[in-house]
Amino acid sequence: MSALSASSRSGVVGPEPTSGDRARARARTNRRVLVNALRIAVAVLVLGLWELGTSQGEAGLIDPFFYGRPSGIASQLWSWIQNGTAQGPLWLQVATTLEEAALGFLVGVGLGIVFGVALGRIRLLADVFAPYIKALNAMPRVVLGSIFIITIGYGIWSKVALAVVLVFFVVFFNAFQGVREVDRVLLANARILGASERQLSTHVIFPSALSWILASLHTSFGFALVGAVVGEYLGAIHGIGLVIATAQATFNPNGVFAAMFILAIVALTAEFAMTWLENRLIKWRPNTMTDMQHI
Repeated sequence: MSALSASSRSGVVGPEPTSGDRARARARTNRRVLVNALRIAVAVLVLGLWELGTSQGEAGLIDPFFYGRPSGIASQLWSWIQNGTAQGPLWLQVATTLEEAALGFLVGVGLGIVFGVALGRIRLLADVFAPYIKALNAMPRVVLGSIFIITIGYGIWSKVALAVVLVFFVVFFNAFQGVREVDRVLLANARILGASERQLSTHVIFPSALSWILASLHTSFGFALVGAVVGEYLGAIHGIGLVIATAQATFNPNGVFAAMFILAIVALTAEFAMTWLENRLIKWRPNTMTDMQHI
């Protein structure tokens, strides 16, 4: 029994790491520490030079009236956290922008995947809609924000609509290309084995195109955030875009940079979430770097 238990434990734990494995793990840890230290050093250097350049006021190298200063940005953020913005509590502005961006992202991604896969699978549809999609894609879509505000109003849905328009084409073209890039030999083998068209779509085509679709998500949330902020900038009741517009109208560069800092934090958090989702959904994807190391 004890031998069986030991065997079971060894089967779960796996073989003992060799000295080479430990050396590679130490090298990866050291490199990660080095990269993080260099990132912090770059940020400290840039912020330090910025603060130093504005320390002499208007006579200094950088005029803080136009470019603000890091200490002023930190003070502005703390003031917003304690006292709120002119439009209300800071959390309400962040939550409003996040809600608009998240809704626009989800709807845009859903429509982009559906239309991308459909037009990638059905060549007749692709031929019919190709000129319309190219024409719409060539249009500067940000200008649609004014139309959406006129037709939908100052609520969140005009910002959601603008975010959807910005996200849709990014996901659509990746899904379309991902479907078109599916291995023809793999499709032929699946057909020979008796797979139906639905099975081809769900078991071969969509999984093959998934890496293309997930790659587009990294930039899509950024576009959704741009759509939400631009829509708020054009006209809104709450949101980070409105906070930026108010700071601009009152000649407050520290407020503009503070709002940009909040948006950067939101975008970085979303990027980490996308990377985590990608790693979870496509574990089967071969790691090129690892394969090359083994070679």
